[in-house]
Amino acid sequence: MTQPIYAIGDIHGFSEQLDRALALIEDDGGPEAEVVFLGDYTDRGPDSKGVLERLIAGQTEGRNWRFVMGNHDRMFLRFVTQGIQHDDRIKSGLSWMNPRLGGTTTLRSYGVGGPDFPTFRSPQGKDVETFMSWWTDRGQLSDQEVILAAREAVPEAHLNFLSTLPLWHEAGDLLFVHAGLRPGVPLDEQEEDDLLWIRDGWLEDDRDHGRLVVHGHTALDAPEHYGNRVNLDAGAGYGNRLVPAVFEDGSVFTLWPDGRRSLGPA
Repeated sequence: MTQPIYAIGDIHGFSEQLDRALALIEDDGGPEAEVVFLGDYTDRGPDSKGVLERLIAGQTEGRNWRFVMGNHDRMFLRFVTQGIQHDDRIKSGLSWMNPRLGGTTTLRSYGVGGPDFPTFRSPQGKDVETFMSWWTDRGQLSDQEVILAAREAVPEAHLNFLSTLPLWHEAGDLLFVHAGLRPGVPLDEQEEDDLLWIRDGWLEDDRDHGRLVVHGHTALDAPEHYGNRVNLDAGAGYGNRLVPAVFEDGSVFTLWPDGRRSLGPA
């Protein structure tokens, strides 16, 4: 019998949901349980700072935790360290600071910003939406002033954690990645953007990938098992419950207050 491996999908700044999921895992597997976190720790929810603090604390304590990067984690990191507010994979051209993407709630968790929405220059034609300014308790700050305020507010430990996140984690016949894979491409030749963003060409592909791929990124109402992959993004970023899962001896279970529930291929 192999040791179980637990996994948690997209957290999106909901620290209370994270605490609840970790408690369910500890009840099932004890404090030494191996846990893989599938990325998107930040954005949308009210406490991205608190989520990162919990994850970093567990890592520092030497817990048996593994992490991969999500697309929202990269957007947050790029905004603070490089002032980049767009990602080429966002077809709508929205800025990371748009409330739909959640950058504003992330910055608020660090004490940057205000209750109102920022101002933007709307996209025209092929242009992208551009964040212009934000009314805060310091007055109206320009985009560059917000970036500088974020650099002052976000601890270096948080940026170091995000910048060193791997893109995947392998464990036996399981592969953990944030968004998925480009089918038919060897793992070491996968593009970072696909590992963080892919949907088209991945979600509809039913081929055997050589191992069970465990991912998040595409929000559902509940985890789903598709035979060749398991999607654990149960929509916590949109107010749903964060549902952890356990993988043991070829079987998959979700964890609930009343215990394990089998999750088989649909």
